[in-house]
Amino acid sequence: MGRKRKGRVVSGWVVIDKPAGITSTSVVNKVRWALGAQKAGHAGTLDPAATGVLAVALGEATKTVPYITDALKCYRFLVRLGQATTTDDAEGEVIARSDARPTDAAIAEALSSFRGDIMQVPPQFSAVKVEGERAYDIARAGKEMDLAARPLWVERLEVVARPDDDHVELEMVCGKGGYVRSIARDLGVALGCHGHVAWLRRTWSGPFRTEDGLSMDDIDRMAQTPELDDHVRPLEIGLADLPELRATPEGAARLRNGNPGMVLTGIEFGDEAWASYEGRAVAVGVYKAGELHPSRVFVS
Repeated sequence: MGRKRKGRVVSGWVVIDKPAGITSTSVVNKVRWALGAQKAGHAGTLDPAATGVLAVALGEATKTVPYITDALKCYRFLVRLGQATTTDDAEGEVIARSDARPTDAAIAEALSSFRGDIMQVPPQFSAVKVEGERAYDIARAGKEMDLAARPLWVERLEVVARPDDDHVELEMVCGKGGYVRSIARDLGVALGCHGHVAWLRRTWSGPFRTEDGLSMDDIDRMAQTPELDDHVRPLEIGLADLPELRATPEGAARLRNGNPGMVLTGIEFGDEAWASYEGRAVAVGVYKAGELHPSRVFVS
């Protein structure tokens, strides 16, 4: 027999407005402790220095994490022009400087090459794996790597403000796997002046917004009380980008056992969707001829 998990069965989402100076994993552990939950995870890491939306999934909601990590996200960030750093942000050591400062027009023109489908090389200090090791561990050992470029969809990238010659504030909406630090670094290269991220804030991630987020002080204040339970959002929010199909009673029973089940509303053959019964998610799967073939089943 498997070892029984400690804690309560809690399923749903808690939205955190992450402060700077704490890791995403630490936030997840704190929320899990505060709710006494058996299982928790997050949808999209934020660097320790970054702030903003960190969506914490609990229990069965962890099965919907891929749909949030695949969703569009919005970042507001400040680029420090004239300096390159080891980490591509303000935490690193300055390794190159330039007295050149681009005009507003030059910045606007350069940004056009960072929109749409682009290829992006992750920062040396990143969580990508290189022969089984994390890149940041190799970088901390003083070794430089040739990291492979990765595809990224950038829906929008615009100038928000130009506070002074040394800085430009940008807002970016992008898909999965984007590194804002790489955008700042590569923009600096394109402008011939170097650049790094001075600060970074994720303002929304899929259906989750910063204005809906709890602070870590809120978590401390409400820890292990029914008040915090009221801030747990339904797991179904994590499925907002998929079509919902209503299951028949018999179909819901079959889906809960991992078998194809009948649904009442049809979509295109082979499309992914989720099935609900009496307002609760039953399963995610592929629609085929009146039935949903489940790939993930939710235990209610």
